Amino acid sequence: MKSDIELAHTTKLKPISEIAAGLGIDEDDLELYGRYKAKLPLKYIDRGKGEKNTLILVSAISPTPAGEGKTTVSIGLAQGLNRIGKKCTVVLREPSLGPVFGIKGGATGGGYSQVLPMEDINLHFTGDFSAIEKANNLLAALIDNNIQSKTRGIGIDARTVQWKRVMDMNDRSLRQIIVGLGGRMSGVPREGGFNITAASEIMAALCLAENLSGLKERMGNIFIGFTHDRKPVYARDLKAHGAMTALLKDAIKPNLVQTMEHTPAIIHGGPFANIAQGTNSVIATRMGLSLSDYVVTEAGFGFDLGAEKFFDIKCGYSGLSPKVAVLVATIRALKYHGGADLSRLSEPNTDALKKGLSNLEKHIENIQAFAICAVVAVNKFATDTDEELDIVKQHSRKMGIDSAIADVYGKGGEGTLELAEKVSNAAARCKNVFKPMYDWNWDVPRKVETVCKRVYGAFAVDYTRKALADLEKIKQLGLEKLPICIAKTQKSLSDNPELLGRPKDFVVTVREIEIASGAGFLIPITGEIMRMPGLPATPAAENIDIDDEGNITGLF
Repeated sequence: MKSDIELAHTTKLKPISEIAAGLGIDEDDLELYGRYKAKLPLKYIDRGKGEKNTLILVSAISPTPAGEGKTTVSIGLAQGLNRIGKKCTVVLREPSLGPVFGIKGGATGGGYSQVLPMEDINLHFTGDFSAIEKANNLLAALIDNNIQSKTRGIGIDARTVQWKRVMDMNDRSLRQIIVGLGGRMSGVPREGGFNITAASEIMAALCLAENLSGLKERMGNIFIGFTHDRKPVYARDLKAHGAMTALLKDAIKPNLVQTMEHTPAIIHGGPFANIAQGTNSVIATRMGLSLSDYVVTEAGFGFDLGAEKFFDIKCGYSGLSPKVAVLVATIRALKYHGGADLSRLSEPNTDALKKGLSNLEKHIENIQAFAICAVVAVNKFATDTDEELDIVKQHSRKMGIDSAIADVYGKGGEGTLELAEKVSNAAARCKNVFKPMYDWNWDVPRKVETVCKRVYGAFAVDYTRKALADLEKIKQLGLEKLPICIAKTQKSLSDNPELLGRPKDFVVTVREIEIASGAGFLIPITGEIMRMPGLPATPAAENIDIDDEGNITGLF
């Protein structure tokens, strides 16, 4: 079969003005980035209309290192819904260059379920990541300038500053650095470092903002550290929030592209789900719901990470409420969680598959705990056997959950017709309104314990001395009422990536709690979470090339 980029090149794209016209958008309102990409003005958001339309959330079981095709299923499902007569838009996150050049590759789907032009979307797109990077680094520069200033400094204690610079690249050598070397005129030496841009608090804040004024308020609320006399310092105290928001004036607008079957696709924002909320922007979701009857969106990694944060953070701030959750499972991931070796997941192994079904069970139980109707989508791979596929369908049926085999990679929307019908029927049938997992007014330990026990299946939660000190700091700052965004590994339901399947009787250890008051949540950190990944031994970048005509090859 052809590679993803080769398949993408077989599609004759429609001018983006034609895609926009199908959504009722005037061509004069488009901010064009060439012929096939455009930014949409926020005036097209109609909250009243959007609340009447159907939001579908796509999540997944705990993934293998390569992922389980959640984005591909989202795109294929949106195409399938349009094929059965539903007016549907898919709303996704933007890819980060880290994974594009690293191990996972791009994030534009695959096979016959891709968003296009995939090269542009994967490489720079409309510059949103760059704007976020600049706004983040402007604040970093203003912090160091204020520490340096003898006349206008407010007395920031450099030892308390947690704000890091960012860049959209995997570069492990920048995780921990010393800034301010070179003498008195080059700044005050202190520890610093870089995060990847998708991990910036500004990325998270942008994706939760509803408009420019709300975004500016969130920029001003970013916690920086303390003065020498222990007074808290926020970005607004440095008068940074206006300029930061000015840099984001275009980045706040969602981007319109299309799928291989010309289904409208709105792509905006890109926070990771293991360290942030892992969903596209509230603005993009609202835009999709305002322009079409159905919106398919996704939440990063497994249901325990992205989907929990989608409900408890994104929906908590916005009031959005999905009608149906689609849980993506693959035969290979289930075998992996049943003990099969990573290198042999393509081989038939019903014993490992049956053992791995416990992971699927737990994620279904989590969906039911939020009082949301669910459909299991088995993302079909060429190596799957009919017997293996039938085992998963039978097990889902035993749990009272409908399921469908989805051949999104090989057949695009045609491969999701059964899934589209079942999702559409579930949306019409289900009258449930989701229940959040916790009340924001609870104290922080109770919120953490609730997620760890009910969603992850933990026996207990432990706190390091640093985390306990962070709890006191949060209380002193009056930030206890913020929701929590637990950072943990995506490889396991637990905080230990080695515990596969459905681990039990484990203790989650919170080693510290970061304050993301600009984004509007607290980040209890468990395990070893990398905010600046490194490149693998053989980076995907080695396969990417371009010819004299500007044709890119090697993206996947």
